Amino acid sequence: MRFLLMALVVLTGCSAAAPPQSERVIEERGFSGMAPRGEALMRQAMIDAHNRARAAAGVPALVWNPTLAADAERYARDLARTGKFEHAEQPSGPGRQGENLWTGTRGAYRYPEMAAHWVDERRDYRRGSTPDFSVTGRWEDVAHYTQIIWRRTTQFGCATASNATDDYLVCRYTPPGNVVGQMPT
Repeated sequence: MRFLLMALVVLTGCSAAAPPQSERVIEERGFSGMAPRGEALMRQAMIDAHNRARAAAGVPALVWNPTLAADAERYARDLARTGKFEHAEQPSGPGRQGENLWTGTRGAYRYPEMAAHWVDERRDYRRGSTPDFSVTGRWEDVAHYTQIIWRRTTQFGCATASNATDDYLVCRYTPPGNVVGQMPT
C-alpha cells in the first residue's frame, strides 16, 4: 500500500523567495495496521531522533520545552482542522520560533519515521552559511535538518494532531535556526 507525504520548509529570517509547490513523495509502508500513538511515545521519539542527529553533527543535545510543545500543539491542531500545510505566521525578532512541519497519511507513519524524513536531508547537506548549505543549491532541501542541528538552538517541543485523513507533526525551536549568513554548526 502506498501513502503520501508532503514536506515544506521556510527559513527563519531568510529573504529568499517562497519555495515552489511542495513535492509529494509516495513511499512503501513498512508495517501493517495503524502506527502506535501517544504523547509520551512521540516526545521520546522526537528527543531521541533530534539528539542522535545533533550528536552526529557534534553539537549539544536539545532540551524539551513544554511551552514550545504547547505552541506546537496549538498549531498542529490548526493545521489538522483547516487541512492547510504552511508555516505559522510569526513576529520578526524576539519571540520568533524555528519550526519544522511534517504531514502524512493518518496512522501510516511511526514517530521515528516522521523525524527520519527531516534527518535524512543530511544527504544533501554541506557545511556552509545559510542559505548556502545544500549540495543541490536549494536550501529548502536541507532546512529541516539544519534546524535540528543548529548549534545555537537549545530547546524544542513537538506535537501532533490528526484529521480524518492526515497526521500533522509540528516542532518548534528556540532560538530559531536557519538564520541568513550564519553557520548551522
